[in-house]
Amino acid sequence: MSAPAKRIELKLTGEQQKFLTEVKQISGQNANLCYQCKKCTAGCPVARTGAMDLTPTQVIHAIRLGQIDLVLNSHTIWVCASCETCTTRCPQGVDIAKVIDAARNYAKAIGRVDAEKSIDIFFNAFMKSIERNGRLYELGLALGIKMKTLEFTKDMELGREMFFKGKLKIFPHKTKNIKEIKEMLKKVRELESK
Repeated sequence: MSAPAKRIELKLTGEQQKFLTEVKQISGQNANLCYQCKKCTAGCPVARTGAMDLTPTQVIHAIRLGQIDLVLNSHTIWVCASCETCTTRCPQGVDIAKVIDAARNYAKAIGRVDAEKSIDIFFNAFMKSIERNGRLYELGLALGIKMKTLEFTKDMELGREMFFKGKLKIFPHKTKNIKEIKEMLKKVRELESK
């Protein structure tokens, strides 16, 4: 007869435990339910593009192990499209997209967005455009990004080409139901803050 398996306990530092607790609290998800079947990664459309440095499976595992720097320095938490394909594939019912989003929010809360600042600037400008117009106003998005990054001449030739092909409109087109969209975004922010 073989000896019974020895139980190994993982000892997390206070900072690691705080990270794990915060991600759990922000997301409302228990990442420890994950048993690393990799179905999330197998279905992830962004992982298939090669844009992620860690797979969704690896991010969840790193969170469980309290690997703060690995998670917060990863490109993955910033390029995740939150399409929830990973969530629908999880046999344990873990909302992986929420966990990754929680890691992104934690990084913002503690000021760890330097490495992916351009993605954060894009996201904020994009959401402001949606909130103001009810839809994306491309020229406004570009101007919002330029004002934050101060890279006024970057992509100038591309912008000129898009303008002359009619892809960048001078004035935004607002949707008729802008009040409903603003109300919806307000409710989303309220839910995210809980």
